[in-house]
Amino acid sequence: MIDTLSWITVYPEIILLVMACVIALVDLGVKTPLRGTTYILTLLTLAVVAVLEAVYASQGATVYGFGKMVVSDPMGNWLKCFACLALMVTLVYGRPYAADRDMLRGGEFFTLSLFSLLGIFVMISGHNFLVIYMGLELMTLSSYALVALRRDNATATEAAMKYFVLGALASGFLLYGLSMIYGATGSLNVSEVFQAIASRQVKHQVLVFGLVFIVAGLAFKLGAVPFHMWLPDVYQGAPTAVTLLIGAAPQLAAFAICMRLLVQGLLPLAIDWQQMLAVLAVGSLLVGNFAAVAQTNLKRMLAFSTIAQMGFLLLALLAGVVNGQPVNATSAYSAAMFYVVTYVLTTLAAFGIILLLARQGHEAEEITDLAGLNQRSPLFAGVMAISMFSLAGIPPLVGFYAKLAVLQSLLAGQQAAYLALSVFAVLASLIGAFYYLRVVKVMYFDAPHAGLPTAIVAGGDARAVLALNGGLVLLLGIAPGGLMSLCGQSVAALVKSLSV
Repeated sequence: MIDTLSWITVYPEIILLVMACVIALVDLGVKTPLRGTTYILTLLTLAVVAVLEAVYASQGATVYGFGKMVVSDPMGNWLKCFACLALMVTLVYGRPYAADRDMLRGGEFFTLSLFSLLGIFVMISGHNFLVIYMGLELMTLSSYALVALRRDNATATEAAMKYFVLGALASGFLLYGLSMIYGATGSLNVSEVFQAIASRQVKHQVLVFGLVFIVAGLAFKLGAVPFHMWLPDVYQGAPTAVTLLIGAAPQLAAFAICMRLLVQGLLPLAIDWQQMLAVLAVGSLLVGNFAAVAQTNLKRMLAFSTIAQMGFLLLALLAGVVNGQPVNATSAYSAAMFYVVTYVLTTLAAFGIILLLARQGHEAEEITDLAGLNQRSPLFAGVMAISMFSLAGIPPLVGFYAKLAVLQSLLAGQQAAYLALSVFAVLASLIGAFYYLRVVKVMYFDAPHAGLPTAIVAGGDARAVLALNGGLVLLLGIAPGGLMSLCGQSVAALVKSLSV
C-alpha cells in the first residue's frame, strides 16, 4: 500500500499530467487560429504548478516517496518552479511565431510542451535510475515531435531526424552505463548505489567502465564537446519557438540529473568523473567559442555559445570535491545551479527577440537581420544588448556574477589544475566576447535593410514579458544575493543528505 507521503511528493506531476490530458481534449473544440483557450489554460496550469513547487521548496523539507524512487527536495522543487516559468515565457514569445507558420492547427504545440515539462519534472524528481531514464525519454520523445512539428518544412524534418538518431545513441550510452553500475552494485536506488560504492566492496574497474558511458550520455544532453554535433543543426533547423523549448527548461533538467547521478549516486568516484568533466569543459570552451566566431546565422551562433556556456557549468561541477573530500561541494554546486538558472533566463531573452522579430514568410535568423534594430525598436535592441553582454560576462549583468561564482569555486579548491582551468576559462571568455559584441555593433551602428517594416509588431503580453526578462538579467547582476542564497540553501540541503 502506498502511503499519503508518497502522493504528496508527486502532486505537481499529477496536476501537470491531468491538465495536459484535459487541455488536449478541450483543444478539440477550439477553432481560433491562435488557440486562445488552449493557451490560457496552459499558462494557468503552469502558474499553479510553479506556485505549488515554490511552496514545497520554501518549506525546505526533503521527502522520499514510492520506496525512495522519487524525492522532493528544495533543489528539485526550485528547478521545477524555474522550468515552469521558463516554459511560460517561451509560450508567450512563441505563440505568434507558431501561428504564423501554421504550427497551431491542433493543440500539439501546447500539449507536447506540457508532456516535455512532465518529463523534466520526472528527471528532476528521480531517485532511481529507471525513473530518471523514464523522465529523460518522455522529455526527448516530446522534443523530437516538437522539432518535426512543421511537417511541410524540409529543414525542420532533417533537424528532427538528426536529433532523433543522435539522441537515441546518447540514451543508449546512458542506459548502458546505468546497467553497468546496477550490475556492479545490485541496486537502482541512488542512495544505495552511493553506499555500495563507498563501502569499497565493488570492483573499481567495472564502476569506471559504466561511469564512462554515463558521462558520455550526460555530455550529450548538455551539448558538451565532443558530443555536441546535434546542437547547432537542431538549433538552426528547428522552428525558433521549438529551439527555445529545447534550449531553456531542459538545461535545468540536465543539470539536475548530473547532480542526482554524479553527486548523489557516484560521489565516491569523483576523482574519476572530475577528470572526464575537465576534458569535456576544456573542449567545450575551445570549440564552442572558436566555432561561434565563424557563424553568420544567429541561432547557430547561439548554439555554439551554449556549448561554451556548458563548459563553464562543467567547471563548477568538477570543483566540488578536492582530494577526495567534498569540502567545496556546497559552494561549487550552488554556483553551478546559479549559473544554469541565469543562463536559461538570458537565453529566454535572446531567443525572445529572434521570435518577436520574425514575421510571416521571414525568419530573423541571420545576424544581419538585426541591422539597425535600435532605430526600429530601442526596447528590443536594449534587451538583446543586455543578453549579449550578460552571455559575454560583462558587469554589472548577471552573466558576469555567474562566471565569477564559478571561478571562485574553482580557485577555492587551491589546486594548480583548478588555477590553470580558471585562467583558460577567462581566456576563452575573451574570445567569446568578440561574437557577442559583434551582434551589439550590428544593432546599433549598421543601417537597417531597405524593405524592412519600420514598426515591429508584437503583442502587449510579449513586450511586457520581454521587458521583465531583460530587467531581471540586469537586476540579478546588480543584486544577485537573493538567488545565490536560494541556490546555496537548496544545494546545502542536498549535500547534507549525503552519507559521506
